[in-house]
Amino acid sequence: MKRGLLALACCAAFVQAQTIKDIKFEGLLHLSPTIASEMVGLQPGEPLDIEKIDQAIKKFYAQGYFKDIWVEEKDGEIIFHFKEKPLIAQIEVIGYLQSKKEELPQILGIKKGDIYDKRSIQRAIERIKQKARSEGYFDTVVEVVTEPVGENSLKVTFLVNKGEKIIIDQLTLCGVRVFDKDEIEDVVANRERHKYFGWLIGVDSGEVKLDQLPLDSARIRNLYLTKGYLDAQVSDPFLRVNFDNYKAKLRYHVKEGKQYKVEKVEIEQLQEVIDPKELQEELKLRPGKVFNVEKMRKDMELIRRAIADRGYAFVRIVPDFVKKDGKVVVRYLIDPGKKVTIRDVIIAGNQRTLDRVIRREVYLAPGDSYSYTDLQDSRNALRRTGFFSKVDIEERRVSDDEMDLIVNVEEMPTGNIMIGGGYSTYEGFIVNAAINDKNIFGSGINGQFSIDYSSKSLRFNLGIYNPRIFDSDYSLGINAYNTRFEYYDYTQDRKGASVTVGKKLTRHLSASLTYAYEQNELSDVNFDNIYFQEGKYTKSALIPSITFDNTDDYYLPRHGVSITASLEYAGVGGDEKYLKSYIKGGYYYGLEDLIDYDLILRLKGKIGHINDNGYLPVFEKFYLGGLRSLRGYQTASISPTDDEGRLIGGKYMFSTSIEASIPMMKNSNMRLTFFFDYGGIGDSGYTDITRMGTGAAIEWISPMGPLQLVFARPINDKEGDRTSNFEFSIGTRF
Repeated sequence: MKRGLLALACCAAFVQAQTIKDIKFEGLLHLSPTIASEMVGLQPGEPLDIEKIDQAIKKFYAQGYFKDIWVEEKDGEIIFHFKEKPLIAQIEVIGYLQSKKEELPQILGIKKGDIYDKRSIQRAIERIKQKARSEGYFDTVVEVVTEPVGENSLKVTFLVNKGEKIIIDQLTLCGVRVFDKDEIEDVVANRERHKYFGWLIGVDSGEVKLDQLPLDSARIRNLYLTKGYLDAQVSDPFLRVNFDNYKAKLRYHVKEGKQYKVEKVEIEQLQEVIDPKELQEELKLRPGKVFNVEKMRKDMELIRRAIADRGYAFVRIVPDFVKKDGKVVVRYLIDPGKKVTIRDVIIAGNQRTLDRVIRREVYLAPGDSYSYTDLQDSRNALRRTGFFSKVDIEERRVSDDEMDLIVNVEEMPTGNIMIGGGYSTYEGFIVNAAINDKNIFGSGINGQFSIDYSSKSLRFNLGIYNPRIFDSDYSLGINAYNTRFEYYDYTQDRKGASVTVGKKLTRHLSASLTYAYEQNELSDVNFDNIYFQEGKYTKSALIPSITFDNTDDYYLPRHGVSITASLEYAGVGGDEKYLKSYIKGGYYYGLEDLIDYDLILRLKGKIGHINDNGYLPVFEKFYLGGLRSLRGYQTASISPTDDEGRLIGGKYMFSTSIEASIPMMKNSNMRLTFFFDYGGIGDSGYTDITRMGTGAAIEWISPMGPLQLVFARPINDKEGDRTSNFEFSIGTRF
């Protein structure tokens, strides 16, 4: 900049009265001449104004693109010369952070293609040091090396020595009497190193987490508040570090005060919109009990939701305390604000799915009163479709009594053409080809066509299902199939079709009625037995069913219950005559809100019973084993047997599974699940035969659909059981 100003100063006396004939720009890359002309503020024909040129140079420098600018004048022609800063062509980090390549742009604050600027580089150095300090490393040293790469571009290399970790070898809690040291350390991030096993993973290492240190005082005070110590005071942490050995001593000073019990809970509303008695019955804080701040927060959320369900979206709740003689009156002061209506519902992010398919799952429409429950149910309903990997409904405030809802969705692949395979211990390698789509042309209609082949089976299936005919609450599904399966003791050929009509009764409850017609043929039966009689049999059956599902996602639910009950009556014509009752369900509970870790617990189960009303073939009875009932045993291999040891199926069946699912990698769709399965089957009772299995599974929502790799081990297998240690499947819900 000095060079540009000096040139102007030298010629100022000669050009002050000169008229500008033309303005030119040399060396511009990041700015267009048009924008540069607007920034100059001068036009040909105007008298030359040195001050305006001076201001223009300052504006150009402020853009951050240039390391040198100078101006020259030739016979009334003003020429701006620019020398731009080099571009960053490549960034490399050696040492600390070099393995976190995906996170580097966020950590450094710069990326490939940015302009090389010393201030930006210095900020990147500070961000590296800050990141190191947040992980407990101190005295971090960062050197920057640059080298030219082509014309006007650089490779920037950060050489990082992360420094040393500071270890807390002593934690002192002055004034603490109510809690043990272990109880305090359970809630804070910075803890004393374990005396003997601090080097073990999962044991307190004592490493300083500097970014968490300011928050630990609040965590300790919150612990006191959960036990009724409303007057508790906790000092800021005092950390004394010996930089000779990087050992530290951490100290807090605590004034505990007295413990308070709840005398009364009062609810005061600036404008009464709900009966306080209705809320009082649900509150967690109770008179006579020790005050607990966590219960108070839950009460505030309960009140907020209850009032928001009445249309008051912008409700404010302020807790107030009146303390006296070890008792506290808790008063919730509620300002509901104005009743809010929905001005508009805007759909965003959908490239394929039709707007109407999304809108029919949103329970709030323009003109409706706001409802918190309706909003949550809408979000969960969209996730249950299985069309979207991410659903977010933004509440955009328009005024005190209006808001817009912005439904942002991120679509996931719902259809694929697949040629692949699998492996089953019994069937060996399975080759399959399929065309399926849960959301044909974005219409919400589910269609599938598949063929599976193995040494034991040949399966063909064609189906289509519309969950919302003409966007109504009615559904229709048609399915046709043809299978041939060589069981352990016979071969079955099954051809059939079914038609299902359903209706959505409530948001979470639906019912359906299916009519199924099948032709079954048993062959390759080389013995005379009442259970295995060669020949053809027809089935004509009605199957009413009812389903409740309030889960929050299709593939990977973290909260909610899904349960289906059906009753199959075979005997509407045909040869087969029986009545089969069947219930299956799952309960899902995510613990992330409680423990700040994405752990999902699942409890799944199924139970069934069959009444023989005249003819009940073996292939209609129950069998256990395989991915969908009892892992660790081959598919359909657990069953009562006849005198010759042949599997004849059971009339009673149950199976249960307990699962714990954790993420394998951060921000990935891959999870690791540990499971325990227990099931029973029999001809006279549910526990005639019982088996257990355990193991682990890798779950991945892949571009081809949900994929499971199951590694299982039977627990109480008996002699003659057909066990299985590995199976995998693709295309089914977890």
